[in-house]
Amino acid sequence: MSIRKHVKLGLSALALSISFNTVAAEDPIKVGILHSLSGTMAISESTLKDTMLMLIEKQNEAGGILGRQLEPVVVDPASNWPLFAEKARELLAKEKVDVIFGNWTSVSRKSVLPVIEELNGLLFYPVQYEGEESSENVFYTGAAPNQQAIPAVNYLMNDIGVERWVLAGTDYVYPRTTNKILETYLKAQGVAAEDIMINYTPFGHSNWQAIVSDIKAFGSAGKKTAVVSTINGDANVPFYRELGNQGIDAADIPVVAFSVGEQELSGIDTGPLVGHLAAWNYFMSVDADANYDFIDAWVAYTGREDAVTNDPMEAHYIGFNMYVEAVKKAGTTDVNAVKDAIIGVAVPNLTGGIATMMPNHHITKPVLIGEIQDNGQFSVVWQTPSTVVGDAWSDFLPGSKDLISDWRKPMSCGNFNVVTGTCGGKAAVAAE
Repeated sequence: MSIRKHVKLGLSALALSISFNTVAAEDPIKVGILHSLSGTMAISESTLKDTMLMLIEKQNEAGGILGRQLEPVVVDPASNWPLFAEKARELLAKEKVDVIFGNWTSVSRKSVLPVIEELNGLLFYPVQYEGEESSENVFYTGAAPNQQAIPAVNYLMNDIGVERWVLAGTDYVYPRTTNKILETYLKAQGVAAEDIMINYTPFGHSNWQAIVSDIKAFGSAGKKTAVVSTINGDANVPFYRELGNQGIDAADIPVVAFSVGEQELSGIDTGPLVGHLAAWNYFMSVDADANYDFIDAWVAYTGREDAVTNDPMEAHYIGFNMYVEAVKKAGTTDVNAVKDAIIGVAVPNLTGGIATMMPNHHITKPVLIGEIQDNGQFSVVWQTPSTVVGDAWSDFLPGSKDLISDWRKPMSCGNFNVVTGTCGGKAAVAAE
């Protein structure tokens, strides 16, 4: 073969290679959205799907990431916990998504976790949870107990003088573990066992008459009583309605909720609920330019002037922007590169501050307590003076107090015991 033919073949191969590389570089970045669009959790999760679609649309208008557009891949796990795992596998193995944003309940997250780790995916989880978990494949952008539950109890105890406690939750891992932490914490603060009432109800529970009557009786013992609510999903609507029916107002027995925000209140008459509380890291009523810009964008996207924003939406906003910055920093969507790049990434939150991704895959957050107003919004009555670092392992549980999580090399451990100096294993999840 002549030299000229060799050169021509070589140039043709080079051109073909460049062509393939250009096509590959222009492939979309696929973003999995794993939220319930039907079933008991749709009241909370459907909004998060739309939030992600808005964020993706805005990012694409700004040129995408690394010159590549983002393509949302939406699935509906339908409030069915095993189906979450199936849909996560579908997103990673079939759709080949680069990242997943999703889940609400901890039982759904725990269903997904083995799949995410097996297939080395990335999950951004936007909702408050019980802690006692740390995965190198999960970024926890919602609150850990020390960023919500503990500060809320301290507020009730120190500012309102609460002495008796009703811990009311939906019957699954998040309420049970959170209440285990709170029960231990309250007893350490000198609260007697008889001053703590614990109650669990199934998802979608609707008949609250007897339980609310029990709460009313428990609060009539002459000691200031409060309800700490980890009730999730659409069960909140009849719960709050029954509080109003039985004349329980915030002056008598305040309720502080960890899973009720603006979205859940938009479906009920909030008049009888004025003065009850919620503990979050963001409220729509926060006075900050970044918040007003986000609200305006959300109203424009939905086309509804009465559209509301809430805390998990802010968590997705933060997590999405952290992912964008990590991909830019890494110069690639490669999962391992993004995991390394994202630690230390800092982006604006919606309360006027900065959120930073810490080595334990939790972020820094302010803690706010809001009081329900008759327009379905919250008036902030208390907040931490600065942001709080999320703690993967509770200081108030014997099996956890000596554990830390640090996914930086060379440690790369989710449950390092500072007393024994050993790592308990990569898949760092507390025993049920």
